[in-house]
Amino acid sequence: MSRRHRAEKREILPDPKFGDIVLSKFINNVMYGGKKTAAEHIVYGAIDILEKKGANENKKDESDESSSEDGDAISYKSQGLRLFHNALKNVRPKLEVRSRRVGGATYQVPVEVRPDRAVALAMRWLIEAARKRSENTMVDRMANELFDAANERGNAMKKKDDTHKMADANKAFAHYRW
Repeated sequence: MSRRHRAEKREILPDPKFGDIVLSKFINNVMYGGKKTAAEHIVYGAIDILEKKGANENKKDESDESSSEDGDAISYKSQGLRLFHNALKNVRPKLEVRSRRVGGATYQVPVEVRPDRAVALAMRWLIEAARKRSENTMVDRMANELFDAANERGNAMKKKDDTHKMADANKAFAHYRW
């Protein structure tokens, strides 16, 4: 690791179907062994399934919500992409613990998570939870995990809650923050 300066951030091209950079990063995280086409198939298939589930949910929820949008400037091309972004927003952690060695003892110090790291952790947790699910295909696993996360359920949400609980349990050591 160079001591002179930080590594430059690479520019990531938006995905070809929706033109979304976050979705492109998610596809790159899903990818195994350079098989980007397979990763795109998984993610786009999952978004198509979310589109269908979202359409079914909208029919049920039309009477409940009139206009409770949170004012995002992003105009979504599809309901599936909106659910994907909601899932990612829900799984994003706000606090995490970092190890800090003070006087021979190691403390778990709660710190706020940087926005780019929060997105990276959310993506990692979603993919990890989807891979551990028991559905037949990865497309189904990914779609169901994203749908669960959008509805604040599932293993990725459990991981976020566990991280927040650990940070809350160690808030007594917050004064060791650096």
